[in-house]
Amino acid sequence: MYYEDFAPGAGRRAPRTAFVSDAPVLSLNGRWRFHLSPSVAAAPAGVGEVDFDDSGWGELPVPGHWQLHGYGAPAYTNVKYPFPVDPPYVPDENPTGDYRREFEVPASWGDVQAVLRFDGVDSCFTAWLNGQQLGYSMGSRLPVEFDVTAALRPGARNVLAVRVHQWSAGSYLEDQDMWWLSGIFRDVTLLARPAGGLDDFFVHADYDHTTGSGVLRVDTPVPARLTVPELGLTDVPAAGPHHIDAVEPWSAEVPRLYRGVLATESERVEIAIGFRTVAISGRLLTVNGRRIVLQGVNRHEWHPDHGRALTEEMMRADLLLMKQHNINAVRTSHYPPHPRFLQLCDELGMWVIDECDLETHGFRTVDWRRNPSDDPRWRDAYLDRMSRMVERDKNHPSVIMWSLGNESGTGENLAAMAEWARTRDPSRPIHYEHDWESRYVDVYSRMYPTHEEVDQIGRRAERPLPDRAADEHRRRLPFIMCEYAHAMGNGPGGLSEYQEMFEKYPRCQGGFVWEWLDHGIRQRTADGREYFAYGGDFGEELHDGNFVADGLFFPDRTPSPGAAELKKVIEPVRITGRPGTIEIRNRYDFRDLSHVEFRWWVEDDGVRVDEGVLDVPPVPAGERVEVPLPKLPSTSGEAWLTVSAVLARDEPWAPAGHELAWGQIQLHEPPVVGTPGPEPDLDHPPARRHLPPDLADFDPETGRLIRLGGIALDGPRLDLWRAPTDNDRLGGSIARRWRELGLHRLRHRVLGMDTEAGEYVVRTRVAPAATDVAMLATYRWAVDGDGLRLTLEVAPEGEWPCPLPRLGLRLAVPGSLDRVEWFGRGPGEAYPDTRQAARVGRFAMSVDELQTPYVRPQENGNRTEVRWATLTGADGTGVRFEGRPVFEFTARRWTSEDLDRSRHTIDLVPRDAVYVNLDLAQHGIGSASCGPGVLPQYELTARPATFQVRLIGLTTMDQWPNHG
Repeated sequence: MYYEDFAPGAGRRAPRTAFVSDAPVLSLNGRWRFHLSPSVAAAPAGVGEVDFDDSGWGELPVPGHWQLHGYGAPAYTNVKYPFPVDPPYVPDENPTGDYRREFEVPASWGDVQAVLRFDGVDSCFTAWLNGQQLGYSMGSRLPVEFDVTAALRPGARNVLAVRVHQWSAGSYLEDQDMWWLSGIFRDVTLLARPAGGLDDFFVHADYDHTTGSGVLRVDTPVPARLTVPELGLTDVPAAGPHHIDAVEPWSAEVPRLYRGVLATESERVEIAIGFRTVAISGRLLTVNGRRIVLQGVNRHEWHPDHGRALTEEMMRADLLLMKQHNINAVRTSHYPPHPRFLQLCDELGMWVIDECDLETHGFRTVDWRRNPSDDPRWRDAYLDRMSRMVERDKNHPSVIMWSLGNESGTGENLAAMAEWARTRDPSRPIHYEHDWESRYVDVYSRMYPTHEEVDQIGRRAERPLPDRAADEHRRRLPFIMCEYAHAMGNGPGGLSEYQEMFEKYPRCQGGFVWEWLDHGIRQRTADGREYFAYGGDFGEELHDGNFVADGLFFPDRTPSPGAAELKKVIEPVRITGRPGTIEIRNRYDFRDLSHVEFRWWVEDDGVRVDEGVLDVPPVPAGERVEVPLPKLPSTSGEAWLTVSAVLARDEPWAPAGHELAWGQIQLHEPPVVGTPGPEPDLDHPPARRHLPPDLADFDPETGRLIRLGGIALDGPRLDLWRAPTDNDRLGGSIARRWRELGLHRLRHRVLGMDTEAGEYVVRTRVAPAATDVAMLATYRWAVDGDGLRLTLEVAPEGEWPCPLPRLGLRLAVPGSLDRVEWFGRGPGEAYPDTRQAARVGRFAMSVDELQTPYVRPQENGNRTEVRWATLTGADGTGVRFEGRPVFEFTARRWTSEDLDRSRHTIDLVPRDAVYVNLDLAQHGIGSASCGPGVLPQYELTARPATFQVRLIGLTTMDQWPNHG
């Protein structure tokens, strides 16, 4: 059967560039008749015939995936094939979808060649036009064209039928980490091809950075004329070469395009020309003679309702968000994107590694036996995929490298792909990460190396290869991390430490965070509550759970805290303070800062007291300047100067005022706050267990605070547990060690309660069952002004075998206290190794707004370096917490245990209390879900510690201290 053939297709036209011309075009997108059969054998016969009766069929949108429209179900695997590894064969249970559509074309089409183009069909298909079989093709995310001139009926009714197989030999080459979804998911177009038209062309626009000149030539199969008014070219031979003395180069930062027309007697094509030269020079990857740093993301095509069937609006939305978050590069993991996406990259400015539709990762589970990458029977299929990508995308200045594919082992077929691409297009380097010896690639690429490894590679001191010649060759190559910082759930941590090495070592030229977007599928419960489904939610017998939800943005394109962190870490302007001055560093590779305005403001205890605009010259790329501090107002509390770099004028991707970067300088240390009040009357016997009656009450059995002023609470006691993050659960699985130790089921035993030196003291032992390790926790309560000061002293007992999740206090307050205000870092969540995006300020939001809705619930919502925080209700009553000096703060309507048990956001049922954590510290986040764990400096080890916080019961808003 053709769908189990090593050959990639038959009856197809040669691949060519994607373009739009003035020749007639007919879109065949829309509603098609559709029928799904459980197997090829069960599929109806004769579907390609004109008079086939499809009246009993349903309908399906094209583009679209049939699993997202009620036919079958999605399935997610990361590595494993969801069918037996028996190449090139697939199971008899091979869902097969039949499509039919009627259309008409004008009679004038009878004088021209007609071409039928499919931009993406998953995974293998054959087509008939008016009963004539056209051929078949594999390569789901690659274009294919058929010459339909002989079969087309101009001026009459035409019937197009397409049969699509979910599984095929091609599926063995498409084991990317994503949902298995089938169907015609990209555009279907009928193209009129006039005689003497431009069937293909190749634009070469080189830039000489030493002279500022450009050389332009356009290769065409037939003579063509070129007009580019801005270059002074009017109806000149396209072949050139045309030497232009001065051109503005194209870059991701300044995407200068020259618009022109390429024409023959019968066809006109609008082209966009970007002059730029990509080279490996001086052992570095350069564009236009300069080293670049790729601040990138890996991008799958995804929408929570439409899967990989994207509209132009969705693609543009992605790129606007990327630009707004300082991202300058995209790796098209792991297949070429819709062609319109690359046009938008040209227009808006984005470095692109264009990756071939190739991954055979599932062969790893059988020790790479029979891997197609080194099997000569698959050679034509490999070359076919490479040529279809290169030919389609060769005219995009944004594409600076070709990638052979992803995680397909190594072998001669990959080497042949590299050789073909290098011969066809020597102007772009070749990338492929699994060529670990870098024998047939031009850059050294790695996935998820540790920070230590990157440091070694930056110094060209990495572990040597056995082959000395190969080792010497690889050490001369620039280094790029094609995947790093796995953005799954809460995280990734350690971004700033990677960035330090990009800036420290010229060889380390950046990388691509995995990945852009969570691939959740939007679902709703019977009562209308929305959530995002992941692997296993559709009854898959084999799946990889929520590993498909590993993006910087949630499925609906809401930014996660990880997106804010990345934006801050890779900001193109670095703002720091020196004595009496502000240092401004331009981190762009090409662009000066003439498009940036620097706004400043001063806050006193979080309240803005002055603001203005700095006078900053247009700092050249890579340079820095010092400007004097503005005239500052007098302040009495903790004062901070914030400088914000914003767009001075509208850009195509963001309006004027959009913030690119920011920096803060502390002007005044916080004053000493809170002085102990008169000692309470503690002459009563300890059994009374309370401080002054109007201030607080304590439980006589446990010593826990049960009332503060007029507020009932269940409060605070030592807490060591957090709902594990994805990075805790996966990889090295620190969460498994936590559970084995029993940190999720601690027991508290009172050792004694007494009064000492004016303090009410409660001593406890906190420990899990089945082990002899424990924490000795001593709570010391004292009156402090109009509140209580709690000093928590902890000391580990026994040999603790692993770091702690957290170290602090947990308490519960009434659910009516649903408004939060705090002075500390914010506005978003932050953890020890994910705190760069959190600035010092005064913030307010609801308890619900504090939560981060990760697709799979987990620890979230922590605010760091909090000086004080208040929880209040509508009537102004509430509780105020003050750090001595600071604390970590979370507040939520469910417990950590509720978070731990939940698998989707809809599983979180609000309780009638708000649960508050006041922490001394938390364990870091890391990237262990796929990558290195928490760096040593962010580990929370069990050791003696003292933590102090002040609690105040608020009766009305009038009781709030003026400075808070």
